Amino acid sequence: MTSKYKRILLKLSGQIIAGKNDFGFSKTSLSHLKNEIKQVHNLGVQIGIVIGGGNIFRGKRAVKDFDVERVSADFMGMLATLINALLLQNILEAENLPTRVMSAINVAQLAEPFIRRRAITHLENKVIVIFACGTGNPFFTTDTAAVLKAIETESQVIIKGTKVRGIYDKDPEKYTDAKFYPELKYRYVIEKNLQVMDTTAFTLAMENNLPILVFNILKKGLLLNFLSGKHIGTMVTKY
Repeated sequence: MTSKYKRILLKLSGQIIAGKNDFGFSKTSLSHLKNEIKQVHNLGVQIGIVIGGGNIFRGKRAVKDFDVERVSADFMGMLATLINALLLQNILEAENLPTRVMSAINVAQLAEPFIRRRAITHLENKVIVIFACGTGNPFFTTDTAAVLKAIETESQVIIKGTKVRGIYDKDPEKYTDAKFYPELKYRYVIEKNLQVMDTTAFTLAMENNLPILVFNILKKGLLLNFLSGKHIGTMVTKY
């Protein structure tokens, strides 16, 4: 089996790490992610990962419930992504998968600083690179960080793992008549406000013609199926 893509950027939310729970860590979900990533790595695909931190800390909730100042809340959220990145690194390394955590915030004892050329060298050497701490700046989401890192590392596609099949016209977990879209164009997503990613991230992806796949990463084997050329989830492209 060969892959359609040489280098990918996988975007994982904290919710995926939490599994069926709102917060914390799911051993089942983490074990599943480990197996899915291992299969892709064994295929020879170069893998970058951007991970969220919502399973540990949510900045918007802290601002609302505890009167935490927004900038501080965002930095706290970035540190939550570092915890998830270190956890995922150790889980992958237990399977003898070479892994590096690169952080947008200086935490020299725990992770390498993000240096673009070093990140690309790691990827070319088949090292899985986990990008932590978002963009390193407040007011930007990990979605934006994912797009930036994908562009900077010359990844060919952003793969956004979710808990649902792909993109719908409304929340499929709330509405049984939600319409599923197998393919979409950037402009349509914006016009219909389908909220694939936050506006900054999505616009940046559109301007750089970076395709986005949204799919259910918790379904066994789907990631490998996509990379081998099968159509899954929702693909967002320019044409």
